[in-house]
Formats: sequence, C-alpha cells, structure tokens
Amino acid sequence: MALRTFRSVTLGAAALAAVIVLPHCGLARPAAKRAPAPAAAPAVLPAANAPKLIVAISIDQFSADLFAQYRSHFTGGLARLATGAVFPAGYQSHAATETCPGHSTILTGVHPARSGIIANTWIDQSVARGKKAVYCAEDETQAAADPKDYVASVGHLLVPTLGERVKALWPTSRNVAVSGKDRAALMMGGHVIDSVYWWKGAGFTSLDGRALTPAAVNENKALGEVLSAGAPEFSLPDWCKAKDRAVPLSSTFAVGTGRFALAPGDKNGFRASPRLDRATIDLATELVDENKLGKGATPDVLSVSLSATDYVGHGYGTEGSEMCIQMQQLDLALGDFFVALDQRGIDYAVVLTADHGGFDMPERLGEQALPASHRVSKSLLPEALSAAVAAKTGLDPSGLILSDGASGDIWLRRELAPADKARALAALKAVLVSDPDVAAAFTADEIEAAPAGTGSPENWPLIARAKASFYRPRSGDLVLMLKRGVVPIPVPGPGYVATHGSPWDYDRRVPMLFWRKGMASFEQPSPVETVDIAPTLAALIGLPVPAGAFDGRCLDLDAGTGDTCGARP
Repeated sequence: MALRTFRSVTLGAAALAAVIVLPHCGLARPAAKRAPAPAAAPAVLPAANAPKLIVAISIDQFSADLFAQYRSHFTGGLARLATGAVFPAGYQSHAATETCPGHSTILTGVHPARSGIIANTWIDQSVARGKKAVYCAEDETQAAADPKDYVASVGHLLVPTLGERVKALWPTSRNVAVSGKDRAALMMGGHVIDSVYWWKGAGFTSLDGRALTPAAVNENKALGEVLSAGAPEFSLPDWCKAKDRAVPLSSTFAVGTGRFALAPGDKNGFRASPRLDRATIDLATELVDENKLGKGATPDVLSVSLSATDYVGHGYGTEGSEMCIQMQQLDLALGDFFVALDQRGIDYAVVLTADHGGFDMPERLGEQALPASHRVSKSLLPEALSAAVAAKTGLDPSGLILSDGASGDIWLRRELAPADKARALAALKAVLVSDPDVAAAFTADEIEAAPAGTGSPENWPLIARAKASFYRPRSGDLVLMLKRGVVPIPVPGPGYVATHGSPWDYDRRVPMLFWRKGMASFEQPSPVETVDIAPTLAALIGLPVPAGAFDGRCLDLDAGTGDTCGARP
C-alpha cells in the first residue's frame, strides 16, 4: 500500500510566506495572495494517509558495516525494518562524525554548518569560567549544583527539529524523546518538547526544573533493583563464536571475550551493555502510553536514541564477542518494541539510522589484513603542538594551541596579536602537514572559501566534508584530519580502546531504514544523506515547510509511484 496519496495543502493566512514548499519537499510555488479580510483561516490538515506516530530511532555508532555484517542474523526489529525501504549507504556527510553533530542532522534536515552543532565539545575562550571547553548540550552560562556537573540544554541548536515543526503547526501533537545520552535526546527532540529523558548515573533524568513523570519513576525503580542485585552474563550465540577471542591491550587488560555479567552496583557496566538499550526501549514504551502517542488527531513524534552500541564500541571495539552480543540483543529489544506498538493498535512509521559509524581498535585490525592501522602519535596533542609552534615562532607555548584531542578543530590562544596569530597559524599548519599521520589540515579561511559539497557525499573532497561541519562562531582556527586507519587514541585504557570522529567512510556511512505496515519493500544502494530524513518524514505526514529549510531532499518511499514526494518538476 502506498504510504500516502500526494496532495497539496492549503495554508492558513497566518502561515502564509513569500514562498511555500509543498509536502513533496522539493517543488516550490509562489504564495497565493491573501484574500481581503477572510472570515476564517482554513486549518492545515495532515496528509490523508499520514501515520499517527513517527518513530525516529538512532543507534549510536551503528555503522553501515555493522548492519551489513550482522544483517543475515537479525530476527527481531532490525529484520522487520529490513523488509521496508532500505538505504544501506546513508551518509553523515560532514567530517566531525561525533554523537552531537550526527544526531543534530537526523530530524533537523540540515548539516552541522547550519545547526551550529560542530562537535561534541568546542573551545570558547570567551566563556566566564576557567574551563573553556563547551559541551554541545549544556548551558555554559549557568552553574550546576555540583561543580563537576553542568546544566543540560538544547540552546546551542540553531534550528528547529521535525517534532518542533509538527507542534508549531499542530499544537495537539506530542514531541517526546528518550536516550541513553542527553545530547542525543535533546538534538533529536529540540527546544519545544513535551517529555524528554536520558540516562544519567543510575537512572533516567530530564531537564532541570522538570519533575519525573510516573513512567520514569517506575522505570528507575525497576532499574534500581537490577543495579542493586547485579545480573548474570549474556549467552553467546553460535554465530558469535568466531568473534570470541581475547586481544591484549596491555599487561593488565584484554578485550574480545566479554559477556556483560553485571556486578552489584556497577553503573558503568550497566551503561556499556545491552541492558541500557533495553531500559531505554522500556521507558520509550511507557512514554507511548503516558503521552497517549499515536492516539490523537494529528501526528506525534517519538525520538529514541540507543546508546549502548557506542559504549560497547568504545570499550571493546567493533569486532569482538561483546559487539556480537550487543547486535543480537539490540535486534531483539527493537523487535519487542515494535510488537508493543502493534499491540496498542497504533498506526506508526519508523525510520532508523545512526549518528555516525565506528572503527575497530588497531590491535585487532592488525591481525585482520589491515596492518597499517595504528594509534596516533602524542605529537599531535595540544601540548606537543604548542611546543612545536613556539619553537618555530618564538611565542610563549603556554596554552598556545587548544584542542579536544589529536584530531578535529584546533584553536590558537585568543590573546595573540593578529600578526602573531598569522605566524602561529602558518607554523601550525606546516607542522601538521609534515606529520606522517596527517591527511589534511585546513584553516578556517580555507574552509569558508571552499565550495560546499555537491553530488554523492561519498565523493566529496575532504575540505567539503570539513565545510559541512564548519560554523565560524564556534569552529576552530584550523581543522586537522588524520589519515585513514589512524585511531586518535594514543594510549588505550579500560572503557576507551576504539572510537570514531574521522572524515572517512567507516565513520560517515550509516544505514537508513524506513518501515510502515503494508509498504512495498525495496533496497536503494546509492548514497543518500541523513539530512534527507526530515524532509522525507515531513512529506509523509503532509507537513508544509518553508523553502530552503532543509539541506536534504525527500526520498520516495513508494517504490517509484511518487506518492511520498509527489510529482517532480
């Protein structure tokens, strides 16, 4: 069955703009002239066949490679979604492949260059506190009760999300988000949100000033009992046995054979295990009931970000028994979630994607036909770069170079005189491009002057990938890109052995799956972008959006009939 029959929508007088984009999200026409003194403004109704609930799911660090690797073993929710519209080569087109920027693209439909979410953290030397690193989901102007904590906020996001747009047009709609991470829930939910929760410490919490609703209270109580008692290990599926091999990372610890046994009181162990995703999905189900999602006259939006795959990837890598168990348990938990929605009789549509991909640890990759993969040198950390640039320029090395690690945005000390800053920037770039681990180093001026990426995102030059992440008020003076296969963790430690964040395909390429009961199944292998998701969902529900609001395009989910996106010009 077609997801909906394309039709025009008539906007009320208060919503008229100079140009209106119809729900097929690409065809613009001049706005009609306002009739003199209309008696009443007609309402904008959802599309005739619009689903009652949009479920947008992000699996943190779920690369296209993981989806392809385990696809034949899925029997639950991921297997169901694979019977819908499958885009196995979705792209987080930008270079800064981190959680906050990636989540900001999914329901805003814009790249980080427009959302302002350039990274998980950036350096702002003007903030009135000693710590100059600013977290993407904090209000740095507010002091938290605990000096080690922060006040969570979505204030850095410069654009609205799909849920916000839906509520603005249809105030009776509900916009709800839940995640294992605050930045994921907030970047998918947005500024105007009815209910938002994320995991923190030993339970789910919300924005300051919001009391926990009964759904969260009940879930936290149940989780408290699990944490107090502990839990046995997960069994290893037969198809995971080939992954069950210890890989030493030092004389004191190894990874690759874990089963996620939970000791009593081990909050970190709970978080970096399939149990976190199961808890998030359980709370999402309770929030469906509590908010009566999918039961109203206008569409609701539920955002669910599942974080355990990311924690497992960082803590154990992507190729051991730990990730194999995580993939099985994730699939089963999603299957139970969709069955729960079915049992409630909700007409829902699902999109599932990821905020970024991931890369395995070089100690294992070296045994798997990728001997060139290695850990980055400490020479690219800010202290070493400060010393190297100071030696070339004679400037004071103290705090000369600031960064969040050995890749990505780099800032120069803001007190430098213009001439000194120019000398330091030139010296910094010379040091970087001569390093054998560095693929490219672009100054802010070079990025700003470069053309934006066009065509297939897999073929964008590196500078275009950097431009999609570049927002001048927050971005660095220079962006550093490591060579393919260089892992930006100089020394591994428990909980942090592998990562993401590069401009390469293993971090940029993610699956994009759309499903609704009765829709035709197809697979489109050509690259698409995660910024295409919001315009596609807007078209699906008949939500009019102003011209130019999205960087992405509508994807036809009706297997060539054109019903989703409408006639093309």
